[in-house]
Amino acid sequence: MSKYNLQDSFIEFCKKNKFEINNEQVEIVNSFNKFINLKKNLLSYFLTSNIKKCFYLCGNVGVGKTMLLDFVYDEIKLKKLRLHFNEFMVNFYDFRHEKEDDNSIKTYVKNLKKKYDLIYLDEFQVTNIVDAMILGKLFEVIFLEDIKIILTTNTKLNDLYRDGLQREKFLPFISIIKKKSIQKELLLNDDYRMQNIKNDSERIFYPLNERVSFKINQIFRKLTKNKKKEEKTIITKGRKFKIFNFFSGVVRLKFNNLCDANLGSEDYINIGKICKHVFIEDIPIFSDKNSNQQLRFITLIDIFYEKRIALTLSLADKLSNIGSSQKNSESFKRTLSRLHEMTKFN
Repeated sequence: MSKYNLQDSFIEFCKKNKFEINNEQVEIVNSFNKFINLKKNLLSYFLTSNIKKCFYLCGNVGVGKTMLLDFVYDEIKLKKLRLHFNEFMVNFYDFRHEKEDDNSIKTYVKNLKKKYDLIYLDEFQVTNIVDAMILGKLFEVIFLEDIKIILTTNTKLNDLYRDGLQREKFLPFISIIKKKSIQKELLLNDDYRMQNIKNDSERIFYPLNERVSFKINQIFRKLTKNKKKEEKTIITKGRKFKIFNFFSGVVRLKFNNLCDANLGSEDYINIGKICKHVFIEDIPIFSDKNSNQQLRFITLIDIFYEKRIALTLSLADKLSNIGSSQKNSESFKRTLSRLHEMTKFN
């Protein structure tokens, strides 16, 4: 692997894009530079436990984690893969389902190693017991195969899957990541996604009344003018999701159809494959009473954000008053920030 010197390139990148050159971000770039330039020496072959194979970057929403690591990912010349964490896990479970043998993890990782030396997983989070129970073994094998991992997350390592069901089965994963990772936290007070936002440029409408319905109809007609209406059926492992208003990637859907049904990340990935602009209507106030629906909405927005899907929204109230369940409150901060940005996508 050739040596990388990312600091100068990052500063030029910021100047070219008229970004503020932030010392905290430059420090993260330099830390990543050390991580990616690590080489095994003779001693490290005997002290393999000291080799860092994961770069774990956490920080609040909108501080530039994804922008930062997207930059370094594009700069480094390795066999590499970038995926949203949900998509990575869907691929893994699909492979296991096909193989159905005790060596499926090792086989899956060996196949990864044939293609990639570096895997970048954005928006790493653990919300269900299935992921929690398998991640320790999966990452242990990934590190044994000498695949480097980049993780970005809003959550500090010790807080992952906090209060989750049978969390003790997740603790080996935390232990492995602690041992194998360079951990960094990006500390900024500003949410870059919220800067320079003008309310009149966003496609966010509230409350749910006739005036808002008229405005939504008006925008939808404008975007679908001269486009052919189709019906689409998305099939995911036997589950059918019907889209009745599909116009060359412009789609109109109700919140309940997306988030009150038995759908998960794989369904949303498949829906996102055919969409360019999605109207999500009738988004409710969130509380502990509809926390499961809110969690699906968080997953949906993460996946659509990764695919750069534009949104138009109608809500029960403005975003700052939309509320949250207690257990999803931290994750939902990222969602709120992204909704502002996605309703400005072209």
